[in-house]
Amino acid sequence: MTLSAFTTGLVMGLTLIVAIGAQNAFVLRQGLRNEHIFAVCLACAVSDAALIALGVTSFRQIAQILPGIDPFMRYGGAAFLFVYGARSLLSAIRASGALDISGQTGRGLGVTLATCLALTWLNPHVYLDTVVLLGTISTRFPGAQGAFAAGAMSASFLFFFSLGYGARRLRPLFEKPAAWRILEAIIGIVMFAIALRLVMGL
Repeated sequence: MTLSAFTTGLVMGLTLIVAIGAQNAFVLRQGLRNEHIFAVCLACAVSDAALIALGVTSFRQIAQILPGIDPFMRYGGAAFLFVYGARSLLSAIRASGALDISGQTGRGLGVTLATCLALTWLNPHVYLDTVVLLGTISTRFPGAQGAFAAGAMSASFLFFFSLGYGARRLRPLFEKPAAWRILEAIIGIVMFAIALRLVMGL
């Protein structure tokens, strides 16, 4: 159960975090520019870890006090994933642009971190992904929520540091619009699969 919870948390964390967004684009740009990479990656990963811990802890307590909230949140999470997946597939069909890495360079560490934290904490989707969705799924692993949270947190650290430091090698790939379309299609399919598992109670 512990290994299964950790693996599920890792896969879920990677699936959610890899979705294209302002935060990931910012980390990728910093990596391409070779500016404050460690600080930016650490700020993103620690922020995610804090929100994941909050979600897992909060939903465990709520589930004990209000058992009826579990199916409500499970079906709500599934609905969110279906919409999320549909948007990803639609983006895969319609997207025609590549990642824009233009912009100012040479920003100080303070300004860079402030921008990074704003993109993280002021984005409502990050709360849906970490606190609500991951928190809800963690209740499917009674007694092993800590392992699930550890897996999801590991996914954040793995992804952000890989993206930040691997950005220069990825530059030729992400300059091609087709790469984004393929990634969005994969995300959409995975989201649908996870939503189906939630609905079926697996």
